[in-house]
Amino acid sequence: MKALTYDGKGKIKVVDKPKPEIKNADEAIVKLLRTTICGTDLHIIKGDVPTCEQGRTLGHEGVGIVEDIGSEVKGIKKGDRVLIGCITGCATCSFCKRSMQDQCKHGGWVLGHTIDGTQAEHVRIPFASNTLFPVPTGVSERSLLLYSDILPTGLEVGALRGQVVPGSTVAIVGAGPIGLASALAARLYSPKKIVFFDRDESRLQVAKKMGADEVINTSKTSVEGVRAMAKQHFGEVDGFDVVIEAVGVPETFQMCQDLVGIGGRIANVGVHGVGVKLDIDRLWPRSTTISMALVSTHTIPMLLDLAAAGKLDTSALITHDFKFNEIEKAYDIFGRAAETKSLKVNIEFD
Repeated sequence: MKALTYDGKGKIKVVDKPKPEIKNADEAIVKLLRTTICGTDLHIIKGDVPTCEQGRTLGHEGVGIVEDIGSEVKGIKKGDRVLIGCITGCATCSFCKRSMQDQCKHGGWVLGHTIDGTQAEHVRIPFASNTLFPVPTGVSERSLLLYSDILPTGLEVGALRGQVVPGSTVAIVGAGPIGLASALAARLYSPKKIVFFDRDESRLQVAKKMGADEVINTSKTSVEGVRAMAKQHFGEVDGFDVVIEAVGVPETFQMCQDLVGIGGRIANVGVHGVGVKLDIDRLWPRSTTISMALVSTHTIPMLLDLAAAGKLDTSALITHDFKFNEIEKAYDIFGRAAETKSLKVNIEFD
């Protein structure tokens, strides 16, 4: 079978690999119908994830058809069309029992990281009963690509850890795919305002079309100026109730510290490759809470129910379509998002 692999720092390569086989009774083999590219895949290619070895098939998102299942797999059968969750969980360890599948002692984030992932014609899925989710009838499988990772991430790590509640004011720093997904998730909790901050005007316009109450282009002002431009939303808390960091660089984390209000929460969603400066001397007297986590994907069933009910529209987040034999071109387009105006890409298999 064909697979897209990490070929060392700065390099990827499409290679032939043997079709995977079931190794354990709780596993399934899935034939991919669609996959996509995540910012985390770019971090791997940049060399930021040393635990990912050269030759690893990348990818942790996708939709496919179950081709084979182990004897202990429940809830799915051969021929089912399924969404692949980005996290695998055993359901029995102490972390899984606390809805922290990302820290599972036997799984976690393994797909496209420590075992071969979904950017291939077939993939082996551990703990398939807990990692594969039947595709709801009538839901666009193209749109479902967002449900493997970024939509549950936006909900679990952004909206829930940020404690968005009815009437909250929410700032989202970063209008890329994960920031936009965080806004969709936050909307489920009826915030009073959602305000986006980004340097990219085209992404800000997408945020506006998706319902942002205001968008602020940070390339046109200083850090102090950003706070001044947003001041109309502050009220007596002198900032936002919830600030979601959706980029993963020191500059944007600093902006979050400047925007959070008294008693507010910073929910860090972005993947950071280097340390950041924490203004603890300024934040502790303001009763600031900071949270961060990997996604656990325990909310995928609920999100799929909402998709089936027509309550979530993720179509605007997929901007480009490719065939699998164009996956290297897809990486190029996705990696130059500022130039190509790409968000998420849909990669289809023949």
